[in-house]
Amino acid sequence: MHIVLYHPEIPPNTGNIARLCAGTGTRLHLIEPLGFSIDDRHLRRAGLDYWPHVDVTAWPSLEAYLRADGAGRRLVATSARRGAGVHRFAFSDRDSLLFGPESSGLPAEVQAAAQEHVRIPIRNCIRSLNLSTSAGIVLYMALASLGGLDNWPAQ
Repeated sequence: MHIVLYHPEIPPNTGNIARLCAGTGTRLHLIEPLGFSIDDRHLRRAGLDYWPHVDVTAWPSLEAYLRADGAGRRLVATSARRGAGVHRFAFSDRDSLLFGPESSGLPAEVQAAAQEHVRIPIRNCIRSLNLSTSAGIVLYMALASLGGLDNWPAQ
C-alpha cells in the first residue's frame, strides 16, 4: 500500500500523513510541486521524531511516479463526491491511494488517469474532510479490509 499526495500545500497535513505512514509501514510519495519546502519547520514539527521511520520519496510529476515506483500498482483516486464509498471498496495491497491538494482536490485529468475512485461518505453540511483525516480513514479502511491490522502488537 502506498499513499501519494499530489501537489500537497499545507505542511502540517503532510507531516501528519508522514506520521501515519510511519505508524503503518506505508510508503509516502509526494508529487511536486509542493506548497512548502521539505525542510519546512511546520512539516518537521507535525511529523515529530517519526521522520526517520518514514519511507518518503518526492517525484517531479505523477507520470514519473507511475513509470517508476507506481508501475503495476492500481491508482485509486480519492474524491469528496465521486466513487465507491470507502467502506464498500475492494482494496488491494497493490493500491496507490491518491490524494489531491487541500484547496482544490485532484484535477479532472488526474482523476481520469486513476483506475478507481473512492469517497468517504460525509453529510452535505460540509464540503470535505481535512486531508490528513481523510488519508487516515482511507488507509485504515484499506488495511482493515485486507487483514493488515491483525498482527500489530498492542501498545
